[in-house]
Amino acid sequence: MVNQQTLAVQVAIMDQFFEAYAALPKNAQKKCMEFIKKFRHNPRSSGINYEHINDACDSAYRSVRIDQNFRGIVRAPDDGNVYLLLWVDKHDDAYHWARRHQCNIHSTTGTLQVYESEVVDSASMASSAVGSEESVSGVTTESASAVDSFVKDEPLFQLTKGDLLEAGVPEDMVLAVKSLVRESQLEAIEKKLPLEAFEALYLHAAGTPWDEVISDRQNHVEVDTSDMAAALDRTASQRRFWLIDDDNELEKMLNAPLERWRVFLHPSQRKLVERNWNGPVRVLGGAGTGKTVVAMHRARWLAKTSLQQGKKILFTTFTANLATDIESSLRKICTPEQMADIEIRNIDRWVSDFLRRSRYPHTIVYENSNPSYKQLWERALTLKPPELGLPDSFYREEWQRVVVPQRISDQKGYFKALRTGRGVALNRKQRSEIWPVFEEVRAQMHHQGLKTFEDAALDAVDILQRDQTRLPYQSVIVDEAQDMGPEMFTLLRHLVPEQANDLFIVGDGHQRIYRRKTALSQCGIRIVGRSRKLKINYRTTEETRKFACAVLEGVEVDDLDGGVDGQQDYRSLMHGSAPTIQGYDSSKDEALGLARLIETLTAQAAEPLVLEDCCIVTRTGWIRDEIQKILNQEGIGTRVLDQKQDNRDIKGIRLATMHRVKGLEFRYVFLAGINEGVVPLKVALNNSADPVEQRQNELNERALLHVAASRAVKGLYVSFSGTPSRFLS
Repeated sequence: MVNQQTLAVQVAIMDQFFEAYAALPKNAQKKCMEFIKKFRHNPRSSGINYEHINDACDSAYRSVRIDQNFRGIVRAPDDGNVYLLLWVDKHDDAYHWARRHQCNIHSTTGTLQVYESEVVDSASMASSAVGSEESVSGVTTESASAVDSFVKDEPLFQLTKGDLLEAGVPEDMVLAVKSLVRESQLEAIEKKLPLEAFEALYLHAAGTPWDEVISDRQNHVEVDTSDMAAALDRTASQRRFWLIDDDNELEKMLNAPLERWRVFLHPSQRKLVERNWNGPVRVLGGAGTGKTVVAMHRARWLAKTSLQQGKKILFTTFTANLATDIESSLRKICTPEQMADIEIRNIDRWVSDFLRRSRYPHTIVYENSNPSYKQLWERALTLKPPELGLPDSFYREEWQRVVVPQRISDQKGYFKALRTGRGVALNRKQRSEIWPVFEEVRAQMHHQGLKTFEDAALDAVDILQRDQTRLPYQSVIVDEAQDMGPEMFTLLRHLVPEQANDLFIVGDGHQRIYRRKTALSQCGIRIVGRSRKLKINYRTTEETRKFACAVLEGVEVDDLDGGVDGQQDYRSLMHGSAPTIQGYDSSKDEALGLARLIETLTAQAAEPLVLEDCCIVTRTGWIRDEIQKILNQEGIGTRVLDQKQDNRDIKGIRLATMHRVKGLEFRYVFLAGINEGVVPLKVALNNSADPVEQRQNELNERALLHVAASRAVKGLYVSFSGTPSRFLS
């Protein structure tokens, strides 16, 4: 019979434990999973071999037996019944980890911290500090004091001891941090600082004002450095520690240990997710900042905590591909009951389904996808006034950007129409000469029973208002909002009443690839006071981030509400090799070069490449298919990503177009065919005579390359044949 003390036991797992677990052999993983379940229910049960570690950094560390070869490292409670699972490894390596890492509660912030802790002599410390590019590597007060006497350069940080403690810097590292004079020295001591402390210092060194760096921190709390339960309850601790409360959830995590996004959220992310907002929220963030993760956890939190009986959450995005990927990911973090309350559909499908149920009498057509639509435009363009000298592309753009969004149905309405952002000015006389083209398009579409998707979306708004249709949605969550136009946002505003937690909108104008630009406020969505931004890239290395951002250098990007969104406050804390750029004489040589590179990476001893973790990304489908053909001839397995979810059981390197790879991530990304004329795609640039449209087309092409490069987690390889794209300069 289990006693009351055992029933009160709590076990929390550190994020790095899952990484260590993932590196274990399969048989050891199975035994480790069995151990954790057993340990959670009784840490002192027989067979665990719960032993004291004499020379560990922390006297509370204990080793536990996984099997004959592997040991886990546990921190026992100073007081109470909270145990921490910190590490698992081979016997000697596990003990070595315990000798090198501290685990304690920070006396100022109350955050549970784990970081490396080694003591070196002061001479070594001082020598490191004054070297041209050497690093500071000590941690003791004595050694840090010695550094002060040697350093002659301007300190990297003009911060007080109180500032550093508020950021989570351990007290015995304060003087060492104050002694830093270069960013390279800060990077060199990264592992000797708690994660939240290094992050704060790194962002500040990169130019973020200190007040902004610490604005989201839950400081000024009363701290008991022995109260593990209170520490684990703090948002900053939950970034790295997960308190197990369900064996089924534990098994899910252990079956996919590297999917840390399932449970570990940055404090800035968690504060967006777990809050009752008094109206619409807009969340911006660069590629890799976890916007989609935040949106998914938001859906789960709402379904778990605040959904009324009979109500649902609509999770929508622009593309069908991304909606499929999101549904798959949501199933990994939600219970079946929660999934039943979350409806996931891309916006086009939602509109089509709603109008069909409403017995909509029209057929929805898309640009260049319907023969009848193409033919009616050919007839309408015979009415264009030749004296104006405007190309056919101008009329199509005017229709898409002005006539349809403003629902203009007659010449009088066209006279009054706003043409903001159009590069060709038109006076009243010219508008009257142009209008017959659009009048003919309207007439032909009415005769054939056709409507554009944009018109159909606004018709759906009319139906909702006229019939006072009661929809089941309590909340709507929108991902990749930058690709939605004004009609879609007008519709979204009408899908749910104006109330708490009504709209949660995430996006990034830097990743807009479908030319749909609008301001939320013009669509009835008021976000004043409820706008937030995620600034830390968790997916790619800083080197890859810089490459991707350089593609957009000098380009002004909107913030989805009429303002400007910059990238100067967007950083990655991870480092790796700089992206590799390689040119070839021909496309065949390029494909063969990719084959040789893949073979080399696959054979490397240190960290072999797994083909399923890699993706070759191209601008067009025909380049993708040519590369696939040659790789297959070379004996390399491949799989082209289509609109369905990727089946990881199918072996082979992935191939995808830049549009398809959006929303995905891969350990290694190979950007191929990055040639001038292909990136940017010539036909995409030459389909408009309007200078404003031309600039927008080029921006969209840059955004495509930016998005594709940002899919890389560890390594990015870029190749071209002939003349390289000017975007690479």
